Amino acid sequence: MTVNIDLTGVVLDTERLILRTWREDDLNDFYEYASVEGVGEMAGWLHHACLENTRAILDCFIAEKNVFAIQLKESDKVIGSLGFHKSWTEGKKKYAHLKAVEIGYVLSEDYWGKGLMTEAVKRAIKYLFEETSSEAVTVAHFIGNYRSEGVIRKCGFKFAEESEYYSIQMKRSFCSRNYILIKPAKYESPKTGESEAV
Repeated sequence: MTVNIDLTGVVLDTERLILRTWREDDLNDFYEYASVEGVGEMAGWLHHACLENTRAILDCFIAEKNVFAIQLKESDKVIGSLGFHKSWTEGKKKYAHLKAVEIGYVLSEDYWGKGLMTEAVKRAIKYLFEETSSEAVTVAHFIGNYRSEGVIRKCGFKFAEESEYYSIQMKRSFCSRNYILIKPAKYESPKTGESEAV
């Protein structure tokens, strides 16, 4: 069973980041990273061709209230997104007893290799396990997306299965590797500092 997340009023803090809901004045920062070829394609969506494309997606983020803007503290710049979505476990008997939510994320290419997404995902896991009814967090990456795979492994996810993902925007299928993190009976919050670089 997928947990529906409403982020209204939720702000999460890490050493270098603020995770918060999107605002209309984030448009230019959003377009700056989403318009770079290869960034969205690694997650199954086409890079944004124009500002109006970005505006439409931003409006969806604001309305649906399940996606964080990732804001860099040192500059207040929005450099990515982290959202909560329907889990790949939905409809699978093996996981029917779990309340699960899927994490999806994108980071500006300018900030790759600094451990920022690992920091954001660990904080999101802490939020889900401590402040929502989530019993499991799932995530996936396309085969060949080694940066995302690194984040996933550093955050403690366990490989579960491979599946096929069809991107309507890109009109092609991808082989996806699916992972799960089940909340332990004695849950300990993950460290959310900057010591791990991805």
